[in-house]
Amino acid sequence: MFNEIEDGIEWRGSHQVVRAQAWGPDGIRVRAGLSVLREDLPGALVEPRVPATATVTVEADRAVLANGALTLEIDHAGMLRFLDASGDELLAEERAHFWWPGPRAYSSTGHGYYRIEQRFRAYDGEKLFGLGQHTHGLFDQKGAVVDLVQRNAEVTIPFMVSSRGYGLLWNSPATGRVELAGNGTRWVSDSARQIDYWVTAGDGPAGIMSNYADATGHAPELPEFASGFWQCRLRYKTQDELMEVAREYKRRGLPLSVIVSDFFHWTHLGDWKFDPAEWPDPKAMVDELREMGVELMVSVWPSVSPLSENYDEMLARGYLVATEQGPPVHADWADKGVDAHVQVSFYDPTNPDARAFVWDRVRRNYLDLGIRVWWLDACEPELKPGHPENLRYHAGPGTEVGNIYPAEHARGFHEGMLAAGEPDVITLCRSAWAGSQRHGAALWSGDIPATFDSLRTQIRAGLNVAMSGIPWWTTDIGGFHGGDQESPEYRELLVRWFQYGVFCPLFRLHGFREPFVDALHPDMSGGPNEVWSYGEEVYPLLRDMLFLRERLRPYVMEQMRAAHERGLPPMRPLFVDFPDDPRAWEAEDAFLFGPDVLVAPVTEFGARSRRVYLPEGSTWVDPWSGAVHAGGTEIMLDAPLDRVPVLVRGGADVPIVG
Repeated sequence: MFNEIEDGIEWRGSHQVVRAQAWGPDGIRVRAGLSVLREDLPGALVEPRVPATATVTVEADRAVLANGALTLEIDHAGMLRFLDASGDELLAEERAHFWWPGPRAYSSTGHGYYRIEQRFRAYDGEKLFGLGQHTHGLFDQKGAVVDLVQRNAEVTIPFMVSSRGYGLLWNSPATGRVELAGNGTRWVSDSARQIDYWVTAGDGPAGIMSNYADATGHAPELPEFASGFWQCRLRYKTQDELMEVAREYKRRGLPLSVIVSDFFHWTHLGDWKFDPAEWPDPKAMVDELREMGVELMVSVWPSVSPLSENYDEMLARGYLVATEQGPPVHADWADKGVDAHVQVSFYDPTNPDARAFVWDRVRRNYLDLGIRVWWLDACEPELKPGHPENLRYHAGPGTEVGNIYPAEHARGFHEGMLAAGEPDVITLCRSAWAGSQRHGAALWSGDIPATFDSLRTQIRAGLNVAMSGIPWWTTDIGGFHGGDQESPEYRELLVRWFQYGVFCPLFRLHGFREPFVDALHPDMSGGPNEVWSYGEEVYPLLRDMLFLRERLRPYVMEQMRAAHERGLPPMRPLFVDFPDDPRAWEAEDAFLFGPDVLVAPVTEFGARSRRVYLPEGSTWVDPWSGAVHAGGTEIMLDAPLDRVPVLVRGGADVPIVG
């Protein structure tokens, strides 16, 4: 039943094979399948940077694999049980039924593919965090059913951190779901060829996050310019319009780091170049912006219109995603030169030749002009209808590999930038998968409503993204869909969202503001969305926050270096720094930005104070009043509209007040 292999154990029985191998410090990778295991399937794991120091013990009725803080026991029936350094159970497989199925089940979907189930035991009181970004509004994911599929604002990153002291990566880009029920946890792949997952333990949540970064790749160092303020709206329709906004920031003496040329700046979708009728001299635009200290970010979509100059060649070369049935058409979308929507295709980034083709066009038409910041919008990809099972990629069927699309798309830009001698890579992506962070991918929360309820949801979503190993994250400040500049409630929402956004890893204003113009047409645009657009009462408050972020930028970059070196997300739940405080595991509407700033966003219209729990183990100082509060207590924090609701760890020097 047992065979000792390099750094691990293999068990065989009843046509099943289970292979467990030490993978990085304190980590064990498990693969399981019927009869044979494949080595050529895509996943998120990279070769460990540090060799494992594993020990293997094989006995008649069991085998043990120990690697640092994590130990795996396999019994004679092939049941797996993970233990911590003290010998306490962290996680164990569990049968669905005493007869059949066991902890692993394979139901044929044909031609060597299976609907796969992997079951684990449930534990009273366990809390689970991570799993990407979702709009359900939950912080603790225990009890949820989470679809493993990419959608706008629903981002699948199948890594979770448990309050019991382990992290688990479901190392498969197959579509499916995870059920975190009271009677067990079940991971399901709709159609795949084998099971592949990785478990780690460590010194608290911070140690788990560090091990995960080692296993899936560390984020690069954030480029210095990216730590400042990003200005965006839907959309600047011409070069003159965009430049007038940038010049107005300069005239007002306001800090600005990035400004965005959004979609429909192109000739046709999939041409990946500026329309000269609207953007007559982009090189001069980039040069003038850079003289102001501003970078231009350009929106690059992965979709290709049949009107594009690249469509025929990409179709002939097999660079577009294929379909199991019907022509390679994946969505309908607007394009220039036609009144009706056209049937567009997505290119296939799992094909390295297709990635190289797209990057070549991007390099010639954007990078050679000096542009070096990329907005990878609609990169789930945004299918209409959302039927990943009808897709066939270079890497495999859509049901088996579809979730990897955004990571491979970002990879093409990361590899292209490095090959061009551009080490400072950042791509703003609407979707991501495990390992996206190593390609310089920043995630934002997609097309979200402009409401206080949405702001509340973003806080929990962002913290779960942080626990999913993506350190660079942001939202559309003010929400995406809607926002009336004349509404007192919306103006207050914008101020409160700004106060939150100052302490997000990236600080970015965007939105489709009222009044809407020509919705879903190439001439579409939204109302003004600059900081001076919201009236004389709001403007000075937003202005103060721009300068607060400027004062914080050295502190922000310190946290970004920690993210790069240690995998520690800059924005994180209280329990990451205070794992021994039980109440820190309950706090879901406040967070730490770095080790020294506790952020308590206000998310109710009209509220001028809020309750906040201060984690035990430190004192906390109100930077506005100087009041000192003991940790392990709950206080009522004053939060007038002109005051960012934060506290600073006792003894820390963070320039909140100018």
